[in-house]
Amino acid sequence: MANATVRVRFCPSPTGNPHVGLVRTALFNWAFARHNEGTLVFRIEDTDAARDSEESYNQLLDSMRWLGFDWDEGPEIGGPHAPYRQSQRMDIYKDVAQKLLDAGHAYHCYCSTEELDTRREAARAAGKPSGYDGHCRDLTDEQKAAYVAEGRSPIVRFRMPDEAITFTDLVRGEITYLPENVPDYGIVRANGAPLYTLVNPVDDALMEITHVLRGEDLLSSTPRQIALYKALIELGIAKETPAFGHLPYVMGEGNKKLSKRDPESSLNLYRERGFLPEGLLNYLSLLGWSLSADRDIFSIEEMVAAFDVTDVNPNPARFDLKKCEAINADHIRLLDVKDFTERCAPWLRAPFAPWAPEDFDEAKWQAIAPYAQSRMKVLSEITDNVDFLFLPEPAVDEASWTKAMKEGSDALLRTAREKLDAADWSSPESLKEAVLAAGEEHGLKLGKAQAPVRVAVTGRTVGLPLFESLQILGKEKTLARVDAALERLAA
Repeated sequence: MANATVRVRFCPSPTGNPHVGLVRTALFNWAFARHNEGTLVFRIEDTDAARDSEESYNQLLDSMRWLGFDWDEGPEIGGPHAPYRQSQRMDIYKDVAQKLLDAGHAYHCYCSTEELDTRREAARAAGKPSGYDGHCRDLTDEQKAAYVAEGRSPIVRFRMPDEAITFTDLVRGEITYLPENVPDYGIVRANGAPLYTLVNPVDDALMEITHVLRGEDLLSSTPRQIALYKALIELGIAKETPAFGHLPYVMGEGNKKLSKRDPESSLNLYRERGFLPEGLLNYLSLLGWSLSADRDIFSIEEMVAAFDVTDVNPNPARFDLKKCEAINADHIRLLDVKDFTERCAPWLRAPFAPWAPEDFDEAKWQAIAPYAQSRMKVLSEITDNVDFLFLPEPAVDEASWTKAMKEGSDALLRTAREKLDAADWSSPESLKEAVLAAGEEHGLKLGKAQAPVRVAVTGRTVGLPLFESLQILGKEKTLARVDAALERLAA
């Protein structure tokens, strides 16, 4: 049963591919809601018609489903505060803006961009704060009429109180903003379009959000929202001011905030490479939070059971792709084999698979799968790992061929072929003994002896356990490939 005391929201804009920083924010909100048996409101902030797209909106919903995030109110579900797309709530914002104007909490500002820039420059030169200077705060009716006669279209500005604003951030503790650092700000454009500074807190108020967990980059807007909440409570629009928690930056290369332009930031990249949702979410949860000091690998259920936003570390978190891959590899190994084989299925078909569909052998795939599972970081690696089983001939990597086929490799391969031909093919151990014996005849240890055999049969110097691979491929195909390698060496 949902706990009425916790209502959180996840409210992305449908612009481009979802970003891993956005996913981390969604994860922490979702985990906080589920831990507290509360409500997650999924809201779409699509008031920027120039940047928002229906394609991105559908991609957002698809991504949420792929990650396993369910929501209690929002698109496709509805709820008591519908609609959940801001583009469908414009009349609500217009009404609230008018109420703020009527009550004196907001006012019309007629300043042009050029006038604002000139006054900001003068303030900077004088060593004063360069925010809005309150020029239109107390205009007389005559002054307003004169501006209107000039043909000026005003924006609507919110009137900030002349007092310090203090709040306790759930992640960062007590924070105070002085009035000179938080000037009056715009809430409606001159063309009547509402700004994020209005629509976001109004929606939070009307949807009765109790906890706002969002990125650190929005921290500076919090005192403005708290002042707006006070006005909305006075007008009977809001019931209370939510608690705020600002999550740490996710850093990329060079200690810079991970941006949408960074290739490793795109969620689609991780899906295409075959990260498991549970592996990716496990890693993203570690960007600012931990289950315990000595445990990096855990399930999403364990995270939900333990998650408290007050345990989030306020310091920036560095995104480390290698660690993300390592954690994903651990989650791949935790799957049961049946689940693993099913999850690999997309990479065993067109357009990823280089073999013809009729050459795919389900029995061979089921036999090799357990060996592949223990060696993969991401599911997309399966294609290169098993292609030797299903291609008529191995896809030879030329660098691997050059590295493995040293002087004397032809003699070694001839001996290995004889030994393999005589070996017991019901046992990988017997195949290993055959190659080991061939190596000994040529003064080579197993590692050096098996390299030419591996490249001849699989096309690569690295891959799945060799002797299990040979057994699954079968005697006839293995010997035919050794013969083909000998022909190439002779040529």
